[in-house]
Amino acid sequence: MPPLNFTVEPGGALRGRLRVPGDKSISHRAIMFGALAEGKTTVSGFLEGEDCLATLRAFRAMGVRIEGPDRGQVAVHGVGLHGLRAPVGPLDMGNSGTSMRLMSGLLAGQAFDTVLTGDASLTRRPMRRVTDPLARMGARIESSERGTAPLRIHGGQRLRGIDYPLPVASAQVKSCLLLAGLYAEGVTRITEPAPTRDHTERMLEGFGYSLQRESERTFALKGKGCLLAAELDIPADISSSAFFLVGASIAPGSDLVLEHVGVNPTRSGVIDILRLMGADIEILNARLAGGEPVADLRVRHAPLRGIRIPEALVPLAIDEFPALFVAAACAKGETVLTGAEELRVKESDRIQVMADGLGALGIVAEPAPDGITIHGGALAGGAIDSHGDHRVAMSFAVAALRADSTLRIRDCANVDTSFPGFVVLAQKAGLAVRESR
Repeated sequence: MPPLNFTVEPGGALRGRLRVPGDKSISHRAIMFGALAEGKTTVSGFLEGEDCLATLRAFRAMGVRIEGPDRGQVAVHGVGLHGLRAPVGPLDMGNSGTSMRLMSGLLAGQAFDTVLTGDASLTRRPMRRVTDPLARMGARIESSERGTAPLRIHGGQRLRGIDYPLPVASAQVKSCLLLAGLYAEGVTRITEPAPTRDHTERMLEGFGYSLQRESERTFALKGKGCLLAAELDIPADISSSAFFLVGASIAPGSDLVLEHVGVNPTRSGVIDILRLMGADIEILNARLAGGEPVADLRVRHAPLRGIRIPEALVPLAIDEFPALFVAAACAKGETVLTGAEELRVKESDRIQVMADGLGALGIVAEPAPDGITIHGGALAGGAIDSHGDHRVAMSFAVAALRADSTLRIRDCANVDTSFPGFVVLAQKAGLAVRESR
């Protein structure tokens, strides 16, 4: 089948009210924790994207009965921490790094062997960041010579808790080790160098599992406990909202409300960075939903200025930087990002891929090993290769709001991994985007 491409006509504004799909990070964890809990967990707002469906299919393959998804509604009949069954073949995680890294910790504590694999992109992504500390806990995991998937996880290992200072701020590594800690003897203690998204910690507590917060950045969990079923209401994904936050900020005449967005303080760096650049973002109707802070976000066009992005905000906006790079391209002056080497090992090398794409549109973008400098200017039209990266594809789609001619974005099929229905919702808001093959 020919690749899926986007064609986006220039100009326009974003207006109205939208609710983007559910949070991807929370959707993954809802299936995982629901499967390991005692009893029936009900979930609303589940993201029916390919990444989260890969997690759901993996647990079905291990004997968990899951009803749905049906318009975001899912019911997970938990089997308890020791009720999973050996799958008949490898578990395919598709394009989902979250699935593979978190599942590595969870499966290290099982009595049976498993193999985790994925698509061409996922099998290039580094996995030693989880397999090395898991080995210190007593896990046996085989990977490729490069430390990538497929991962062969040997069951029946005796795990023990460890004290582990994370070398880099990574919610995926933290969550992987906490999940392994459920099966370990003693205490698993993790210290992170900077705050990262805390959905795993919140969900542990929501499922009745004791977690000790010893300091702002140190968490301790004692193994061999029990998870109890819960009811979960998953908010709209702030990472998916980011494309519309940026689009409405850069497009004159825009006035857009994004409904029921998760504004967890460990995820809201995109709002903080855009506000530092001069964005007009108003937080309305702030409340709690299923233990997660949510709000409606009203964003209106405002002139943006280049800034030096505070490194403290980098882990709090790590997935939103492709969209933020578009904001920087439309800002007056120079935007400098440092401390973001993690962007080079995402679904693509997002620093280089975004620099190449912006350069193709006439923007001076200077990549560095751990960041980028972007000089704001006028955006031309042209052809962009997304390299199969969903966030790159959607970021350049909203860039067309300020381009002087048509943008054609190649290799966009993976948008469905995180944002099914993006094109329809973007059209509703006022973006002149269409799909083609």
